[in-house]
Amino acid sequence: MKMHNIKSIAKRVVQIERDTLTELANTFDDTFVEVVHMIHNFNHRLIICGIGKSALIAQKITATLNSTGTPAMFLHAADAIHGDSGMIRSGDIVMILSKSGETPEIIALTSLVKSYGNTIVAMVSQLQSSLAKYADHVLYIPVKQEADPNQLAPTSSSIAQQAMGDALAICLLELRGFSKEEFAKYHPGGSLGKRLFLTVQDIIQDNGSPMVSMDDSITDVILQISEHRLGAAIVVSSENTVVGIITDGDLRRMIQNSQEWVKSKAKDIMTSAPKTIEADAMAVEALALAQMHNITQIPVVDAGKYIGMIHLHDLISAGII
Repeated sequence: MKMHNIKSIAKRVVQIERDTLTELANTFDDTFVEVVHMIHNFNHRLIICGIGKSALIAQKITATLNSTGTPAMFLHAADAIHGDSGMIRSGDIVMILSKSGETPEIIALTSLVKSYGNTIVAMVSQLQSSLAKYADHVLYIPVKQEADPNQLAPTSSSIAQQAMGDALAICLLELRGFSKEEFAKYHPGGSLGKRLFLTVQDIIQDNGSPMVSMDDSITDVILQISEHRLGAAIVVSSENTVVGIITDGDLRRMIQNSQEWVKSKAKDIMTSAPKTIEADAMAVEALALAQMHNITQIPVVDAGKYIGMIHLHDLISAGII
């Protein structure tokens, strides 16, 4: 197969799926609004079901809802009709995804849920299907064609189901006024969570505090930098305030430019009044400071007293970048 044919096929796939999404965007009606408000005002659980590829999409929609403030649970349709329907409680909303709405497991599950008296929301592409007829609310997924030439592989239909789920999740998010701080609480291990909650103190606790006095020798400076492996040593006053910084780059330049470097003191080569950051500052503030001034090490202070150093690599390791 020639390369230009592959590109043409790929382009056709995306165009077909794009057209499906464009049509979907024109189908949001009062039923969709009713479903959003019902879920938003609901005191019970939302259970999302599917089989085959629709089950995979149902899992993703469940995950998106949970991470954006709408509690949801996934139930595989095949498992449901073999005992797991016991997880459905009285009053739960059950959302069932199916392109055809006629899969045997889906029909059995729909009948079962209906007998329980639960509200059924169908996400379906066939409005005359058994699922659509059983459902209390129908979210229509228009799919004129799948992207594969045999019209067998769920492609456009899967994309459209996912988009419908995303639309539900984001509408609910906005109705709840769900903030980035709340999102971060659900994702404490993610970069957003770390940016919002991780402090400088959290990061530097294992770093140590490389420091020398102004009259210490260059040998003392080298030993401090080597011992702590942070690429720098902080020069402090007798009151333990930061007066300067010496980086390993400063040492290299000194050795290159002076034959008498052994006689030098820390105060002779330090950069005076370096940028500092408070221990209780957010780690993302340290990142901004480093980027603004093109520096990799920042002395950390607490009430004006030197307590440690944060390195750009610390921020990378912590997932801030």
